[in-house]
Amino acid sequence: MEFQELIRKRYSVRAYDPRPVEEEKLARVLEAARLAPTACNLQPFRIVVLPTKGRETELRRIYGREWFVQAPLVLAVCALPEESWKRKYDRWNAAEVDATIALDHLILAATDEGLGTCWIAAFDPQAAREVLELPPGIIPVAFTPLGYPADSLPPKKRRPVADLVRRDRW
Repeated sequence: MEFQELIRKRYSVRAYDPRPVEEEKLARVLEAARLAPTACNLQPFRIVVLPTKGRETELRRIYGREWFVQAPLVLAVCALPEESWKRKYDRWNAAEVDATIALDHLILAATDEGLGTCWIAAFDPQAAREVLELPPGIIPVAFTPLGYPADSLPPKKRRPVADLVRRDRW
């Protein structure tokens, strides 16, 4: 799919068909995340692939919407701050930004494969830590269901470019 078409077709899917995601498609989606740019190419993120079948109640602890577990898979993107680049001037840590860039690549690749996703940051972090059995120091950044959409692309509501861009100075 041509890139401009791809970014227009991506949307937050909130209804999923239960049919399985083919392993080849999942592999291409995960490969897109692997190829995402990260600060100094340190790749301080990990993706946990969670099958939903039989785990619906447990996964709804993380995010309570029914559609969250309709897809056959939920992907959790986690940041590893200890492995990331830190800016020398103020020690700002790039781990969470790097993880979100990887998630964005993953989401676009999923769209290109005909799959649906929905970037979820409004999850319960403590429940996520428990369900994923995360070791200390690992940050759950975002989740997305991954599966075939059972809804359709709604009209996109976006602000005009002129509202978002400044030139030369603020």
